[in-house]
Amino acid sequence: SSHQEIAKTIVDALLPHSGRAVRIGITGVPGVGKSTYIESFGLQLVQQGHRVAVLAVDPSSSKSGGSIMGDKTRMERLSLEQQAFIRPSPSGGTLGGVARRTRETMILCEAAGFDVIIVETVGVGQSETTVASMVDFFLVLMLAGAGDELQGLKKGVLELADAIAINKADGNNIENAKKAKNEYEKALSLLTPSSKIWSPPVLTCSAVTMDGIDDIWQTILDHRKKLEASGELAQKRSKQSLDWMWALVEEGLIDRFYQNPGVEKSLPNIVKSVEKGITGPTVAAHKLLYLHDLCFSESDYNG
Repeated sequence: SSHQEIAKTIVDALLPHSGRAVRIGITGVPGVGKSTYIESFGLQLVQQGHRVAVLAVDPSSSKSGGSIMGDKTRMERLSLEQQAFIRPSPSGGTLGGVARRTRETMILCEAAGFDVIIVETVGVGQSETTVASMVDFFLVLMLAGAGDELQGLKKGVLELADAIAINKADGNNIENAKKAKNEYEKALSLLTPSSKIWSPPVLTCSAVTMDGIDDIWQTILDHRKKLEASGELAQKRSKQSLDWMWALVEEGLIDRFYQNPGVEKSLPNIVKSVEKGITGPTVAAHKLLYLHDLCFSESDYNG
């Protein structure tokens, strides 16, 4: 549509003016207090003179009609700050679509002068991997009492982490948080770090008392400095661009598939035939994928 064309042109024109922000991805186990953490973290950055944008990736929001992430009321104090921008997850379903709009918003925010972008994931299915592919630093928030959490954490999320932060390390929880820190350090030592020059640390913090929040920001800055010096940041950014390209290609292929006149015509019959067990799934998929041989030639060359 013409809107999409305009959007493409705008994003493309803004790309050269973007890319200077620190891009941080944040995920966490349910109940970890992610909103409170992001709000405390954001408020602290704003006080230091940063401009902070918080973007959410929640592909499940469209299924339930309303986003589980709720709206801006989750971070009331931060949303009142002039130097902060909070955007809930765009509705419209698929992880691909939500991620595309989040990447575009990131570019807009950076071009508008936001220098810290936080992309938060609700941790549904593939969303952590997608968010990790959009950011420079991926922070995993955990709770004290590591035994249970390690079970509840999806395998692979630890491998994405550039740091683990154990939140709610306050009051009676401080001892538990120290124990959990040891557990996670052990777990991380068994993994191959994704970078040659960075071993993910385990930090403790409290979004309520603000303890340890500054250490996390310092860790993110140290990571950035090391990656910039070694050239890994540039490589990471190139990979982010390629990931974005392939995500758009995949999304585009699916759109073109469904919009194809031959597919539109044959799909209902082929679906029925598979449901009734007349055609096998592999044969049906092959038929659908290679229909274009028949119908592209008609429409593309005569149209």
